[in-house]
Amino acid sequence: MLELGGYRPRPGFTKMESDTHRRAGEKFTRLLGLMERLRAPGGCPWDREQSFETIKPFLLEETYEVMDAIDAKDWKNLAEELGDLLLQPVFFAQLAAEQNLFRIEDSLDAINVKLVRRHPHIFGDGNAKTAEDVKRRWEEIKIEEKAGSEETPLLDNVSRSLPALVEAQQISSRAARSGFDWSTAEQVLDKLSEELSELADARAHTSQVHVESELGDVLLVLVNLARFLQVDPEQALRKANAKFRRRFGFMEAALRNTGRSLDQAALPEMEALWEQAKSAEREASA
Repeated sequence: MLELGGYRPRPGFTKMESDTHRRAGEKFTRLLGLMERLRAPGGCPWDREQSFETIKPFLLEETYEVMDAIDAKDWKNLAEELGDLLLQPVFFAQLAAEQNLFRIEDSLDAINVKLVRRHPHIFGDGNAKTAEDVKRRWEEIKIEEKAGSEETPLLDNVSRSLPALVEAQQISSRAARSGFDWSTAEQVLDKLSEELSELADARAHTSQVHVESELGDVLLVLVNLARFLQVDPEQALRKANAKFRRRFGFMEAALRNTGRSLDQAALPEMEALWEQAKSAEREASA
């Protein structure tokens, strides 16, 4: 049983739950053994050739496949995709163990200790009544953890290798927590109008480099607007992409039913089919 940071199994911990944890532990141990065997001499040639750098892209790919399964509410597929995602830290940890950098148990210790330490309202004598209380205390504990260490600029803790949209979310949120923020969503909308005007001016009078810069400013303000509206911009864009795919597919199929392809249809006809797709979606959701 986990006994880190003062944690003890909660009262009423049942034998069924204990058996579930035991079986999960056995299967996780089997996964570690399989990964070790694949990397061992005489193991899989492909697995043996991999490094931290070559495996990195698969971590992102598997993450997005998990997100796709959640968006589709495909729970059977989600179970499989989570297994694929779980393989990635196991692979990284095996590579690290071979180089005597760290082992998988170090990663498990780190997250177990962190979860206990950052949930004092569950595992200690802390007090948090709402999700917002928990979030605020989490950030306070993070600051306390760094106290005494060499201070680094606030935004240096946000990885530059993140996808740009995620990086924008994180840097804007951290800046906001320091007090550098608008007060209302209306103020953000005013800023958006200002940035759109600057983009229009750049298009009319300046270089492509300046246009790119101004468009970047517009996108960053949109990320901040999403934060004020309590919308995850990544999820909003993913859903917009899915919606576009559905409507474009409807339009393509409708034309195919008439024996034509997209390049054989005029724009007004395609726009009319697009509106039909929108209407069909509204009727289906009514």
